[in-house]
Amino acid sequence: MDNLTLRHSILLLEGLKVTPQSSYPVFVLLLLAYIFTIISNIGLIVLISTEKNLHHPMHFLFCNLPLNDILGTTVILPRLMQDILKETSERYITYVECVIQAYFVHVFIAACHYVLMLGLTVRLSHCRSKIENPFCDNASLFKLSCESVVINNVYGIIYTVAVLCFSSVSIFLTYVKIAAVCKSSKSQALNSKAIKTCSTHLAVYLVMFFSGAIMTFLHRFPEYSDSRKLASIMFHIVPPGLNPLVYGLQTKEIRQKMATFWWRKKVISL
Repeated sequence: MDNLTLRHSILLLEGLKVTPQSSYPVFVLLLLAYIFTIISNIGLIVLISTEKNLHHPMHFLFCNLPLNDILGTTVILPRLMQDILKETSERYITYVECVIQAYFVHVFIAACHYVLMLGLTVRLSHCRSKIENPFCDNASLFKLSCESVVINNVYGIIYTVAVLCFSSVSIFLTYVKIAAVCKSSKSQALNSKAIKTCSTHLAVYLVMFFSGAIMTFLHRFPEYSDSRKLASIMFHIVPPGLNPLVYGLQTKEIRQKMATFWWRKKVISL
């Protein structure tokens, strides 16, 4: 079992398929592209930060975008350049490193979309001064405008539907896989643990899914503003409050550390 775990903790990256003769030219090309991206984005950040005339919401977004671009490029290119100089059979990455890279790749993609949405909103003039929400979000901001916000609405709906569909399909396939493993497993303890973990995870996910969907779609229907406000508050309170219980207390190592800390604190107080 330990050998199997160790074997699957080291992954092989396919990488770019380049010939040994072209590996160095490709490496140099990617290196120059990386240096240009880093220098140009840092230069833009410095310019916006130092020039007071550029301290406006639109330029703040322009400052956020290069930060995100630096993150997205740094997550991918250095590792890619390193692998180009290796043999295809030697391009190894640990499972933990792969998860971290995947996390930042998705952060980069999501940030690009949200910056684009906010960019569309900030370009609008605003003639109203009332935020129809308990907190500021993109939909609340473009409601301040008297201009046509069709593009903002369409983009927001398409992006939300795409995210919700991808998320729900991913969750569904994951649970199907877990159910198949539980069905084939004869371990009662393993099945009980899987059901316990999945049920609490699913409860938190459903709260987040439906409250997020309601919050987004009801922005288009002013007559349901109270329901939308309630959903938006649930989206930002319930999942963050339940996540430590679901992912923290159900993890054996975390429970043991908390128990040790609790007893140590109790002994010291006595």
